[in-house]
Amino acid sequence: MIEPVEAEFANPPIFSNQQERILEDEVIEQPGAITHASDDETRAGTPENEKLKGKIIVDFEPGSREDPREWNKGRKWFVTLSCAALCLTVALGSAMPTGDLSGTAKGLHVSDEVIYLSITLFVLGFGVGPLLFAPLSEMIGRKTVYSISIFFYFIFTLPSCLATNIATMLAGRMIAGIASSAPMTNVGGSIADVWAVEDRGIPMSIFSMTLFMGPCLGPLFGGWIALKTGQWRWIYWVLFILVGVVAAFTFIVPETYAPIILRRKAARLNKENNTDVYISKHDLGNTTTLKESIKVSLMRPFVLMFCEPIILFMSFYLSFIYSLLYALFFAFPIAFEEIRGWNMGMTGVSFVSIIIGIGLAMCIMPVQEKLYARHCANGAVPEARLYLMMLGCIIMPLSLMVFAWTTFENGPDIIWVGPAAAGVMFGFSMLVIYISANSYIVDSYSDYAASAVAAKTFMRSCIGATVPLWITQLFHNLGFNWAGLFLSLVGFCIAPIPFIFFFKGGAVRERSTRATKNGAESRDVAH
Repeated sequence: MIEPVEAEFANPPIFSNQQERILEDEVIEQPGAITHASDDETRAGTPENEKLKGKIIVDFEPGSREDPREWNKGRKWFVTLSCAALCLTVALGSAMPTGDLSGTAKGLHVSDEVIYLSITLFVLGFGVGPLLFAPLSEMIGRKTVYSISIFFYFIFTLPSCLATNIATMLAGRMIAGIASSAPMTNVGGSIADVWAVEDRGIPMSIFSMTLFMGPCLGPLFGGWIALKTGQWRWIYWVLFILVGVVAAFTFIVPETYAPIILRRKAARLNKENNTDVYISKHDLGNTTTLKESIKVSLMRPFVLMFCEPIILFMSFYLSFIYSLLYALFFAFPIAFEEIRGWNMGMTGVSFVSIIIGIGLAMCIMPVQEKLYARHCANGAVPEARLYLMMLGCIIMPLSLMVFAWTTFENGPDIIWVGPAAAGVMFGFSMLVIYISANSYIVDSYSDYAASAVAAKTFMRSCIGATVPLWITQLFHNLGFNWAGLFLSLVGFCIAPIPFIFFFKGGAVRERSTRATKNGAESRDVAH
């Protein structure tokens, strides 16, 4: 079972500590294992010295601090901050080059449209890489996957620093994008490994801030680097150095995934006692191979995407939001640099408006927790996750409308406050929509949560990757105002999606054989 990492953004949490322990025991998703597992089943086989068919089951010794949940807070925070730095480095890698794409195009003697592929291919890697890295982390451990990922990310950032032709640049960016996708897939799981559900609020907030704010910091850093050095290559050199520093921390981060720790403990005991009777409790009856895990990882997300309306439409909505974020990487330079004459550095500063909006959204999330508790007084109802999304789906197209009509190419010189306010509105709506929709997907398909999230991630990355190829042409050829209005109208057209599922989602889930049903009776391990 690939852990549904993005479920960790939900407030209140979707999975309890006990449910997460069940998830750890599953290498491949088993229908009913979460929602129908009884207490007797979850406790089976846990005593340290219980023998089963001649085997001695290996478990954590209470009080020994072998279990990552029992580590001291210093060690837990080291893991948390190291993992957050990993995610920040990946997010910066996707966005920093946008600080001076025109300079890169001139340096490599290609058109702007061709250099935009360096962003497209990197983002496309976010959708492809998790299909391999997610099941691989269950087999060889999170640290090993992180180390492999960051090593290849580090190595294949170098071609971008030294590239003298576009082929070298694009090949390096594609491989770097695939390699760097592992943290985006597994870091939330690492934090869940070391923190109990009730203690996870602040660590997950820090992680989510790097995940959502990182892409907005990229143009800020990239713009000032290019402005002060006068050389686009320094954007990649700074990124290369940053990846190297983060890699050094990654190599010393301890393994956090309990099944891997126990598997290594069992192997050590077998070696010390020259026997083969010791076996991790997570490996009891587990004959799943990496090939089978990857097969499920590759096939099931597509089955869910095309057979489950909730996953299909929510994934499409999130893909649109993700695409808008990357669209603003190109629209902000047009609004501030081309039309208002700002330099690259100050254009990067304009992205702080989106960060402010994200911060405001984080502050309002406790409201969602209260609404959820009130709605679910008689049992868990996934649609209770959609309250803030219904607010965000109205604010989001309004933000695009404000952005479009506070900037005129050949009209009145309107102060920068207008589009900056639109950035705040967009950042706020983006976060509340994203967290609500993610939580709804996982809550609605708790037995298939990882595959559901994988389907969403693949669609999101593929659609988002196309944005650099058409967004600049849209704003230049259609006109800034009308291009912004077009995107706003698309937002208004799809705004009814969360409302429809809020009122009719229960009926949709009742007709599905894979979806979670309403009520506490379907969640034996309740919140």
